Amino acid sequence: MQPIMAQNISESCPSTRDVFQTNCGNCRLNTICLPTALQELDLDALDRVIHRTKPLGKNEHVFRENDTFDAIYAIRSGFVKTYRLTDDGKEQVTGFYFPGEIIGLDGISKNKHSVSAKALETAAICEIPFEDAQALSTRFPSMQRHMFSLMSQEIIQDQQLITLLSKNTAEERISSLILSISDRNAARKLSPTSFRLPMSRTDIANHLGLTVETVSRVFGRFQKNGTLEVNNKEITILNIDKLRGHCELEAA
Repeated sequence: MQPIMAQNISESCPSTRDVFQTNCGNCRLNTICLPTALQELDLDALDRVIHRTKPLGKNEHVFRENDTFDAIYAIRSGFVKTYRLTDDGKEQVTGFYFPGEIIGLDGISKNKHSVSAKALETAAICEIPFEDAQALSTRFPSMQRHMFSLMSQEIIQDQQLITLLSKNTAEERISSLILSISDRNAARKLSPTSFRLPMSRTDIANHLGLTVETVSRVFGRFQKNGTLEVNNKEITILNIDKLRGHCELEAA
């Protein structure tokens, strides 16, 4: 990602002026956030219902587990993790979310959130009241289809995580995470091969059901065999075919 660091910093730390002047029409992530719906949706109608508040600081919550569900949220900049609390009060990381992605759909079925969502760093969030989203879906069928698509993606991601944790090696789990980040960067027109991991090694280990030591060893092996270049949180994919090969080998 050329001048990738500058791109990431800009993406993570929007100015207060940018936060309040951005709208759906000029947001560079609108084709990711609502790619189909925006083809016919009245952007003024959408802008009237979206709440854009000041950016969240690192470790501030978008919502907490068991909070009443009343909105969905689009991440405009920064990164968010979701987690549940175990019976002994420890965090179990359930996912990582990037700019242009939607969070909060977990609350629809029981009218309360089943997870907490916390900013990994400074993050700007667009809040969309769910009642308003439903009303717009009635007016614009393409938005309704996109909402269904988002919910389907959530189900697929949950199934993939279950499969990943039950059957695969540490190498495949970490390869799958790095490839997922690569694909998501490509969707945002950023480098798919050079990027900064927004999450800590501890969060990676927690999410993938590994120890921190195992995560560090796997990154070390990937660096040694020429798959990745690792510099703390900075990752460069040197051989993406070899990285995919870890997954394909285990799946064969």
